[in-house]
Amino acid sequence: MWRKSSRSGGEGDCVEVAAFADAAGAQNGAVGAGDGVVGVRDSKDRPGPALSFDSAAWARFVAAVPAEERDQL
Repeated sequence: MWRKSSRSGGEGDCVEVAAFADAAGAQNGAVGAGDGVVGVRDSKDRPGPALSFDSAAWARFVAAVPAEERDQL
């Protein structure tokens, strides 16, 4: 399921993230559980393109974000 930060404002200028079982699921919009692919999309263009990252790359990205900013992801 796609989600965005609970701290995002109502302006719609956010990104949304979702966990997918695999790359095929990310392309088809099917949400899966477990390690696989993390999708990132623009909340203003939901049917538009999405980026996909393997779960290890996403974990490295989140770890690199300063702790005080992580609740905004």
